[in-house]
Amino acid sequence: MCEIAMTIPDESLAALAESPEEASAELRMLAAVKLFELKKLSSGAAARLAGVSRVEFLKRLGEYGVPVFDMTEKEFEQETRLG
Repeated sequence: MCEIAMTIPDESLAALAESPEEASAELRMLAAVKLFELKKLSSGAAARLAGVSRVEFLKRLGEYGVPVFDMTEKEFEQETRLG
């Protein structure tokens, strides 16, 4: 597994009103959601990036305004086979 470090200005962290750990989890989720939305990652791969189950990831997509089933029939078949 690879580790990527980010430097975040204190004022940005303060604006999020979160601890560094909470901000880290939120940034991972945001990256996963966006990469899924851009079709760069499957839902399973995005869930792993976010550190949550695939079911949890799919549930949370609505919080970010990203449709779960914005895919072609072929993509849907591939997703359902991957589990």
